Amino acid sequence: MDKSYKFISPHPSLLSFKLLNFGITNYKDTLTFIQNLPYGRNSNRSDYSLVLKELKGTCSTKHAFLAELANQQNIPNIKLFVGVYNMCEENTPGIKAVLKKWQLPFLPEAHCYLKINNEILDITRISNHTISFENSLVFEKEIFPNQIGEYKVKLHQTYLKNWIVNHSIKYDFITLWKIRELCIQKLSEKQV
Repeated sequence: MDKSYKFISPHPSLLSFKLLNFGITNYKDTLTFIQNLPYGRNSNRSDYSLVLKELKGTCSTKHAFLAELANQQNIPNIKLFVGVYNMCEENTPGIKAVLKKWQLPFLPEAHCYLKINNEILDITRISNHTISFENSLVFEKEIFPNQIGEYKVKLHQTYLKNWIVNHSIKYDFITLWKIRELCIQKLSEKQV
């Protein structure tokens, strides 16, 4: 991103006004601030504004917050996406034990991220591993920040249900969703 995109005053948006309380005055610094917040589920998975109140967030809430801020500030070419990728230890360190226990090489996972000028930016995956989730993407779709809750969950669940049928997976949907939750719990403990 070439520009810092200072927040517009004297009429800052609601989100930028809240960021000013943290001494943050531009979009570039917001990216760094949000990226450095711990990974963790917010008390309401649909309310991306909780990222600032609870000082944590998931891929959904952090990226939706950043997408909405860009929208409020009229910053061009920043879009929110949800993608499904084949989550495994190589691209999501910390879930190996869960997948091994259930004898799964990977598990399709829905993940939110930004595209800035059509380039993927994922501020929730801070790690040194070289294999990216991007290489395992099997589906992606642009969404709006208000679609990170129920819409994203339904999209993910529909994908998993079809995956079970199309690939003759030995587990039912309820079991796979529990396995997925165990993986997310491991990631929360590790704070990827």
